[in-house]
Amino acid sequence: MKDIVYDAIVVGGGASGMMAAGVAGGNGKKVLLIEKNKNLGEKLKISGGGRCNVTNAEENIRTFVKFYGESEDFLRSPFSQYGNKETFEFFEGQGLPLVVQDRKRAFPETERALDVFNTLKKYMDKGNVVIKSSTPVLKVLSDAKTKSITGIETKDGIYKAKSYILATGGVSHPETGSTGDGFKWLKDLGHTVKDPSPNIVPIRVKERWVHVVKGVSIKNMKITFYLDGKKKFNAKGDVLCTHFGLSGPLILNSSKKVADLLHEGLVTATIDAYPDMDIGEYEKKIIKVFDENKNKILKNIINEIAPIGTLNGLEVLFGDIDFSKKVHSITKEERKLLCHTLKAMPVTIEGLMGYDRAVVADGGVVLTEINTKTMQSKLYDNLFITGDLLHITRPTGGFSLQLCWTTGYIAGINA
Repeated sequence: MKDIVYDAIVVGGGASGMMAAGVAGGNGKKVLLIEKNKNLGEKLKISGGGRCNVTNAEENIRTFVKFYGESEDFLRSPFSQYGNKETFEFFEGQGLPLVVQDRKRAFPETERALDVFNTLKKYMDKGNVVIKSSTPVLKVLSDAKTKSITGIETKDGIYKAKSYILATGGVSHPETGSTGDGFKWLKDLGHTVKDPSPNIVPIRVKERWVHVVKGVSIKNMKITFYLDGKKKFNAKGDVLCTHFGLSGPLILNSSKKVADLLHEGLVTATIDAYPDMDIGEYEKKIIKVFDENKNKILKNIINEIAPIGTLNGLEVLFGDIDFSKKVHSITKEERKLLCHTLKAMPVTIEGLMGYDRAVVADGGVVLTEINTKTMQSKLYDNLFITGDLLHITRPTGGFSLQLCWTTGYIAGINA
């Protein structure tokens, strides 16, 4: 096998690597995929909580690329070549229908990430892609004079090809094998590589009231973040309370901004459980509920004035209020305290969770060193770089995997 010179060698059997290998193989190329894990697609199989948010169904390509922030200008060309429309056509053409859910997130109809993996595996099999798993790469060999990659060194020897695609992923979910190997190789090759930081991650908070309601989602709330007491930004949506703090799509998509604030000082937040009511309207709601339930115990009617499932947290938050008292025994001061606090439940941000809980970690090769029309390195004529090895920030909601499909497809076509 080592005496064969392949048309393309793909290093990394994740989403972008499998797409690249399948596309190249489907075009009649002799392709080798090298993967250090025993099995391919380990991160893909757990993505989206095992449901796999394949892409986002935003139809306007100009709107779509804006979700990638500073990378927008670099990504117009690749997404116009292969965007979410082509992703729908690909998976449905392979026999895996997609369905669009809230926030335009697209999932396989089966809601099984394993079905996405199996679809890609069958696609590679059709293209006769040779797969060599359980094979860590030791070094990417190069010749600076000819501006070319000359081979992939492994414990089993050196594999050679005309073109090489690096698709090893970043550092999020290291338990799946994403340990940043590609970053080191690219640095050694002379590329400018931004160091990764957890990008889309849950937030660690101090307050025990959050911890005790772990698993509870506070729906349709507004969270406002402060730096040293000064308001910085807010967001509306659902928040998931966990044993360490806060999570859920809204929090994940706010985490990068929070990380930036944490470098500057004390970051706190308030959660408004009823953002569609001003304080006066909400107090009238509480008074009405209290008037209608005077002889009932407060804890038994709490779900009518507070988010469902938060009782244990409220008992911690309101240590001086006895929730086993009857409603008519609640004082005016206690009622006002309930009202004002539920419009601004306090949270102190201690930090962000690490790579092990990251949905995406940024970092990677700066895009000024990549021809994003082809995913070709500007330093090496026969090197192509995809997916999480590129320094691109993006939110949750299908944008990360779409980046993998797009860059993988374009690298596969051009390698």
